[in-house]
Amino acid sequence: MARLQFLGGSGTVTGSKFFVDTGKTRFLVDCGMFQGGKQLRLRNWAPLPISPPSIDHIFLTHAHIDHIGMLPVFVREGYKGPVWSTPATCELVEINLADAAHLQEEDARFANKKGFSKHKPALPLYTIEDAQRSFQYLRPLEYGKQVEMSDGSRVQFHDAGHVLGSAMVEAQVSTGNGKFKSVVFSGDLGRYHTPMDTEPFAPEQADYLLVESTYGDRRHPDEETSGELARLINETAARGGTLVVPAFALGRTQILLYTLRDLKARGAIPDLPVFVDSPMAIAITEIYCHHIDSLGPEARKIFETTGKCPVMCPNLHFIHTPQESQEINSLRYPCIIISASGMATGGRVLHHLKFRLPDPRNTILFVGFQASGTRGQLLKDGAREIKIHGEHVPVRAHIRAFESFSRHADEPEIMRWLGSLRVPPKLTCVVHGEPESSGVLAEQICKSLHWQVRVPDYLDVIELK
Repeated sequence: MARLQFLGGSGTVTGSKFFVDTGKTRFLVDCGMFQGGKQLRLRNWAPLPISPPSIDHIFLTHAHIDHIGMLPVFVREGYKGPVWSTPATCELVEINLADAAHLQEEDARFANKKGFSKHKPALPLYTIEDAQRSFQYLRPLEYGKQVEMSDGSRVQFHDAGHVLGSAMVEAQVSTGNGKFKSVVFSGDLGRYHTPMDTEPFAPEQADYLLVESTYGDRRHPDEETSGELARLINETAARGGTLVVPAFALGRTQILLYTLRDLKARGAIPDLPVFVDSPMAIAITEIYCHHIDSLGPEARKIFETTGKCPVMCPNLHFIHTPQESQEINSLRYPCIIISASGMATGGRVLHHLKFRLPDPRNTILFVGFQASGTRGQLLKDGAREIKIHGEHVPVRAHIRAFESFSRHADEPEIMRWLGSLRVPPKLTCVVHGEPESSGVLAEQICKSLHWQVRVPDYLDVIELK
């Protein structure tokens, strides 16, 4: 009996891992790292719930760490099969995993230096060498092309519209005797009518459907994003402050740069220096400029008209070294700092927050989803102080959040995407969301579409009958 097991991305918005076992072939959709609260992060260090050498294939929906971050661990523990992703995602995975490993090594080194870790010595979850060892298994797979497995099961990618190279996975899973069940994994769904990105592919049918619910309980505000951002930048600059944006290196940084380019071109904001302080974000931005044909029509038109990459804005400075990063904090004039990580869970942005949070002239802007228990969520919820590198940092800076920068579909957009299916699935599983958002979306699907819906728990198993 073919079965599907939820090894992550259930009951939480991180750790995406979905395991399919037909009895003759075994494959994994995503290999993500858990992020957020301590109890979730500890799962990354626990013994793996399946044996990596027993898996035949891994398919990656896109290159965010909560979808790829455990790949070096699986390879270190014996996985030797192909790791399929779109060509752009293949490039991005190498950058993201190398950076993730570097950050873990740096955080462990810093913890040992300052002595604030309970572990003696503090160790990284995996090293740069572990990450590099996993790259040899990456295999590019274009949208619409199929991979056929030993038992006849077939898998193909479709454009999910979330970030560059993102995919949803459509699998025809063998259930024996020449019969198959179709299983569609939405991955992270993009939005409709966005200026820089494509729109998500609309599947026609699925026997079993897994749909993400990151924003399943809310509607993105109707705010005019660029106008709100211009006002915030102008107010911060008038105070003599700095705007610090913790932003995911993949996707969020590029749409922010795209918007800043437009605001400067229209004269809506002064030509402030813009610092991108993330080696990973810098490398990814360059990859965006090499894949302009994969961007949305408006972005392609800008390139055709100007000959310039649409994610490059004037007065843009790429910060490569730690020394250059530290020098930014010596600046006494208004500027914009974009740095990873997007949930303020690690990386160089922590140093900028530690330096800028106590000053009321500054503004900290969050432009993406903040998982429960992360520093980003605590700051959004009004924390008066925050712990960074073992120190309690007072929060006096202005804290703002723009949900409309998210590249995740909201509840109406998810429902629109679900409406593309001509026949109701046998079962729809609501995944990749906090419990409240998953529950609200599941209720809405039942109410509006009258489908059979389930919100699976961690390690739940479903038989694909």
